[in-house]
Amino acid sequence: MLNTYQTSEVARIIGIHPNTVRLYEELELIPKPQRRQNGYRVFTDFHLEQFKLARTALKVEVLQNGLRKKAIDIIKNSATGNFEEAEYMTKSYLQQIKKEQRNAEEAIEIVKQLLSGGKQEIGKLYMTRKETADYLQISMDTLRNWEMNGLLTVKRKQNGYRVYIDKDIRRLKIIRSLRCANYSLSAILRMLNELSRNPQANIKEVIDTPEKNPDIISVCDKLLTSLRYAEKNAQCILVHLEKMKKQFKTNPTF
Repeated sequence: MLNTYQTSEVARIIGIHPNTVRLYEELELIPKPQRRQNGYRVFTDFHLEQFKLARTALKVEVLQNGLRKKAIDIIKNSATGNFEEAEYMTKSYLQQIKKEQRNAEEAIEIVKQLLSGGKQEIGKLYMTRKETADYLQISMDTLRNWEMNGLLTVKRKQNGYRVYIDKDIRRLKIIRSLRCANYSLSAILRMLNELSRNPQANIKEVIDTPEKNPDIISVCDKLLTSLRYAEKNAQCILVHLEKMKKQFKTNPTF
């Protein structure tokens, strides 16, 4: 028979609030604990290990392309004792993280190429907002959003209409490439501003380093770092699942 624990003991051991223990139960991230006659929950060693696995899986909040849902599904499968399926899903999750890393790295290389070839098309392009959106295969709402967030300032004709020229298109291609790789708008703006100050700046370093004391930092503000941590955590999940599989071969909750 496994060791048993009360809610407060689990909270103390894992380092979370007792309400978080109950929340994990509600979200089905741990097996539903049995209860004593007085209504108190009874947790076991399996619950403790499951809490640890869930905390590892959710440590880095990678949201793009369903990665968050995959992490939740891994946790829920483990919670039911279906370790084999959880391992299979974790390997798939890990492969997708690596793919996201490659996309993020490739976007940086595309930016470098666009910047190095920036002087080759001067004077060739002169487009309206709709023409620009069609040319870049993005929606006009997306284009407006980028402008509203300060990523691009476009000159206007005397009649008030915006005109997009070569340098604007090149800048928009840079933004599009980085957004497709899930870099945040704030990270892209930070990079563009730094390049305007210092054309020799290290793009990869700047885009992955948020400014000091920002009000809010999202994982996409430091995408490369977050994906590296997510990869490391996925490797830890695989090790932890193997440990749980051996420790709780049969009847895992008691």
